[in-house]
Amino acid sequence: MPQTIKLASKVSLLARCFPEMWAEPALKSQPKVLQTRKTLAEMPGPSTLSFLTDLFCKKGLSRLHELQIESKAKYGPIWKASFGPILTVNVADPSLIEQVLRQEGKHPIRSDLSSWKDYRVSRGHSYGLLTAEGEEWQKIRSILGKHMLKPKEVESYTGTLNDVVSDLIGRLEHQRNLHEQRVVKDVAGEFYKFGLEGISSVLFESRIGCLEPKVPKETETFISSINTMFVMTLLTMAMPKILHRIFPKPWQKFCESWDYMFAFAKGHIDKRMAEISERISRGEKVEGKYLTYYLAQEKLSMKSIYGNVTELLLAGVDTISSTLSWSLYELSRHPQVQAALYKEITATVKDNSIPTAADVAKMPLLKAVMKETLRLYPVIPSNARVISDRDIQVGDYLIPKKTLISLCQYATSRDEKYFSNPNSFQPERWLHKEDSHHPYASIPFGFGKRSCVGRRIAELEVYLALARILMHFEVKPAQEGHAVKPMTRTLLVPETEISLQFLNR
Repeated sequence: MPQTIKLASKVSLLARCFPEMWAEPALKSQPKVLQTRKTLAEMPGPSTLSFLTDLFCKKGLSRLHELQIESKAKYGPIWKASFGPILTVNVADPSLIEQVLRQEGKHPIRSDLSSWKDYRVSRGHSYGLLTAEGEEWQKIRSILGKHMLKPKEVESYTGTLNDVVSDLIGRLEHQRNLHEQRVVKDVAGEFYKFGLEGISSVLFESRIGCLEPKVPKETETFISSINTMFVMTLLTMAMPKILHRIFPKPWQKFCESWDYMFAFAKGHIDKRMAEISERISRGEKVEGKYLTYYLAQEKLSMKSIYGNVTELLLAGVDTISSTLSWSLYELSRHPQVQAALYKEITATVKDNSIPTAADVAKMPLLKAVMKETLRLYPVIPSNARVISDRDIQVGDYLIPKKTLISLCQYATSRDEKYFSNPNSFQPERWLHKEDSHHPYASIPFGFGKRSCVGRRIAELEVYLALARILMHFEVKPAQEGHAVKPMTRTLLVPETEISLQFLNR
């Protein structure tokens, strides 16, 4: 299964900003002083021609994560890059990233998904957590945070997620048995199905069949619609609206994809709400453990519930798929770490029972493996912020409001200044208290109000899946000596398929 969300890094190039020139007046008591705040004009960076050459002639769009490291070495920890009138300020130092995030304001903005918003306006749909801004976004974030960020609330999903993990184990067993050497090809595709099934269970407390031997047609169409929507996002945002009439196909396909995704989510929501109404009419007590029920209890309009659930279906799937894929890839290449982790899991989970959230809390190496995987392969190699209401100072530079700021997380997480042997998989670095790291050197889930609202659920799902997989299988490379490199497709994805050998314990 191909990775689906492939365009945030490209879309960020299309976000509009309006940089202005600033000059700091000299103090009256001194005829001349050095400026402590530099302007964007003084910021280093590649010429437009050089930048375009990197992007389109040197495969730069697929290696944006590597360009972060190369540009930092050439220009320093902060630099600019222009694409015609569009300008991005790149920040690749933990202290400077911290400065940006601590100035993001009450209602921070990641970047403008204008075509997503245009579609919702054209169809009369409500914005969700990914598209809403200002007070509307704050309200939705507060509601979801109560049910997705509190540890006790997240623990309540353990049973639901473990049911999905059981089906994942069964599917891996089925897939490996198709191969003489017990190899599962393209594990990222299998884990993508798992991630989508998991978020559906949390949202609807019902299943959509991603892990069945034959995936239902409506679910396959939904997955295909996600792919098409993200591909068309770049084109629809790149094209002025007037061109939608001259070249209607990209916008048409974009809208058709969203139409199906909204219809898919609405069908599942309506089904669950009807079941609740029927039970209430019979005088039964209703207690929901899925997010759609909680959203309804908050007295959100059905229109708002449809918008939020549709967007939440997109969130977290690639995080789970990517993290599980890279974790098992590295564990297969580091059998000593895998053996130590297996020992920790079996010592914690007695009698081959099913791990719980309480068990996970007693597995420091399991958590360290996930941290190290996300350090090496951050799902989003660069995050973005737009400070819309005021200018901010970052390092020596005054950044005008509405400037797109790219936070280069891949470069900071592989910087030897903050991590020894930065390109090596060493989970133990997270187990020693004496090994302190800058808190902003590796922030795969973001920071602050715009951090990933589904972080705790995604972490729990990965922990439960990884523990169960290693309880059942020893994982080895399908081909010894074959290294898989990451590439940028919005997310950091494998450049080639990751195929692994799953041997019975």
